[in-house]
Amino acid sequence: MQAHGQMTTPGADATTVVVGVDGAGRSRRLRDLAAALDRPVRWVTLPSSDADLDLVLTDARAAGAVVIVDDAHHGQPSSWRALAAAARAGQAMLIARRPVVRAVELADLDQVVAAAGTVDQLGPLDAAGVAAVVTEAGITEPDEDTIEEIRTASGGMAAVAASLATATSRGSVATATSRGLVPAALRARVQRRLAGLPADSAAVTQVLALLLDVPDSVMARAAGVTVATVADTSNVLQERGMIAPGSASLIPAVAAAIRTDLPVVVRRQLHDRVATALLDSGTDPLLAAVQLRRARVRTPTAAVAYAGAADHLRFRDPDAAVSWYDAAVEAGAQPAAVDLGRAEAATQLGTPVDLTDVSGEPARLAIVVAAIAAQQGRWDRAAEALADADGPGAALAAVAWAATGHPERAGDAARRARTEPSGGTPEALARLAEAAAGLAEPEAMLPLLIESAEAAQRTPPDVVLPDSPHALGALVAGLTADVSTAERLLLAGLAAGVGGPVTARRHQLLLAFTRMRAGRYDTAAAELAPGPDPTAWDHPTARDQLLAAALAAGMARRSGDVARMREAWNGVETQLARRAVDLFAIEVLEELVVTAARLRRMVRARPVMDVLDDLVARAGDPPTWVVAVGWIRVQVAVALEDAATAATLAGELATAATLAGPRQRAQGAAALAWADVLAGKVDVDRVCSVAGELATNQLPWDASRLVGQAAIRTTDATAARRLLEHARGLSAVEVGGGEQRGRVGVLSEREIAVGRMVLEGRTQREIGSQLYLSPKTVEHHVARMRTKLDASSRAEFLAALREHPGVVD
Repeated sequence: MQAHGQMTTPGADATTVVVGVDGAGRSRRLRDLAAALDRPVRWVTLPSSDADLDLVLTDARAAGAVVIVDDAHHGQPSSWRALAAAARAGQAMLIARRPVVRAVELADLDQVVAAAGTVDQLGPLDAAGVAAVVTEAGITEPDEDTIEEIRTASGGMAAVAASLATATSRGSVATATSRGLVPAALRARVQRRLAGLPADSAAVTQVLALLLDVPDSVMARAAGVTVATVADTSNVLQERGMIAPGSASLIPAVAAAIRTDLPVVVRRQLHDRVATALLDSGTDPLLAAVQLRRARVRTPTAAVAYAGAADHLRFRDPDAAVSWYDAAVEAGAQPAAVDLGRAEAATQLGTPVDLTDVSGEPARLAIVVAAIAAQQGRWDRAAEALADADGPGAALAAVAWAATGHPERAGDAARRARTEPSGGTPEALARLAEAAAGLAEPEAMLPLLIESAEAAQRTPPDVVLPDSPHALGALVAGLTADVSTAERLLLAGLAAGVGGPVTARRHQLLLAFTRMRAGRYDTAAAELAPGPDPTAWDHPTARDQLLAAALAAGMARRSGDVARMREAWNGVETQLARRAVDLFAIEVLEELVVTAARLRRMVRARPVMDVLDDLVARAGDPPTWVVAVGWIRVQVAVALEDAATAATLAGELATAATLAGPRQRAQGAAALAWADVLAGKVDVDRVCSVAGELATNQLPWDASRLVGQAAIRTTDATAARRLLEHARGLSAVEVGGGEQRGRVGVLSEREIAVGRMVLEGRTQREIGSQLYLSPKTVEHHVARMRTKLDASSRAEFLAALREHPGVVD
């Protein structure tokens, strides 16, 4: 058995059957075998008359020659019987034929010859075989890329490869065939083989030339024939060397030759028939579109398929959807028919969208308008766009009304969303609307936002989200000091891709912001490092520009880098002048407003604070939101060293905080302590205790600043030392030192000191006394250390301390 162009040398009684489809190199193989013989040869050309064949056989027998029969399948039964008789009498023969034997007499000849010798089964050429063919064509030392291109385009068929070798003089074979630059010799060869096909088989061949991967039923429908005709045609084409052995598709170069010879009108008709057949077959719209685009089909029917694929992908892969919408327009779709879908996809990408001439389903268009407005930080406009919406639009309207301080309207919208028929409002959006309706109590909102996020991960809603439940949940979790939940939500949102690329960027920024607020500065900075696709940050939304500026300002403020603070503020000052303010962004705005106070740039910041006051008042002065705004004003007073204003604001804040959660109560106590510190009244124990509560509630930077302010204002040197030590401890517990910052399992120097005393069996009060820390702060150190060391029990904690470098000498 022979394959891939390998050649065996026949013996003295040379008897070989060479089997291969047309174009596999049968004739070439016979010539190579004949050249290797040390005996004379006699060639037989079939069909032949019986008399002529008898003369050749008689002459061969007399001369001791080998009879060589090429294309034996072209003979007649009488010729095959004569050859078989001669072979039985001992005549050496070399015979070449197609793989399929359809006559008993030819099968008998094949059996006699094969029994006396060998069978060479010719398959597609390998790289070495193609290289030999290319070299014979006159190309010396062909490079590997050229050989591989020819092997792929020819399907490894020797005759096709030889024809393609001439194309290498014009550059890439793949490029040449894709542009219809098929060698004339190959086109003539293909035309000869097509000439004898019946009309039905010719129609099938034209469809096959599109190189589609579709079922035979679709192929038959497109060609207007039966499935049986498709199968029969495929067999014939394989025998004629137009389909490579082991393949179901036309050889690429052969297909290119067929397409090249199709008139433009015929080609368009063919494309449209194929597109119609695919769509009518119920094939998945995306698979249908992929096949049609691969065949470069550009017809109105294909445009429908491309638009269908785009619609299918617009909420799952918006980038691919935009490409499909482009393909639909190129194929003849009216731009107005796809503009709304394209706008939905583009909005999720965060790319600029012009809705001026976009029309379509009003509910869908309203949601897109609202999403773009929200991305610009204009939740008020989002609420207006969705004011009369039902179903998903009503659920999203609830969020917009909540963001702008309208809990009653948020509740009405949530009720409208609930009254939709089953399936009208996706579960994720229904939970989101319920959360928005509970604006007054962030602690109650958070579980609903978690449920909404989980539902969105299971079944992403087919709408453009103004903001994701993960992002909103993280912002609300920040108000309740639940940093771990905020991180889990944001990481889950990133992993699931909820909301598309624009939301992924937002999730990443919020993750960095959350970690910065919790004092984990290095991990926050790591989230801002360019990813594998730097272009993903090319079009930040106005809302995310504000968030990025707040993050940059916060990082600069915590490191004392005034130049970077000024740079961050300058980049966002104009945007703040738009007064695009909402309740969910309250902590983001805190970073910017306090930075403005530090830089003595409150002219732009004061109007923002006034808008926040109005939003909170409109919402009915919910305690959590009152404290959030009051805390910003206290921080501004501290930055401006305005003791009188700080005292007034601190009293109001502390009163509101008694009605809110633990974080707000910690802020209330801290505000009062800060006002006293500004007035020169420093109670060391009280300051340390209050700072410990702030740190416990995930505000370590504010805690450290309070203690530091107290240290520089006290006149007691011992107290100042204790306070400064405490301030460094609060900072170190969150940040660590050098490259240790942010790494799980690595303790800071302060934590190592605490760990040593814990192993000595000292109490938190004893540790605090020696390190000038309050017992509460020591408790916070220990809790943080247990988290870093992943210790769920005291026994595990002590064991981990004993193994940690530096704790035990």
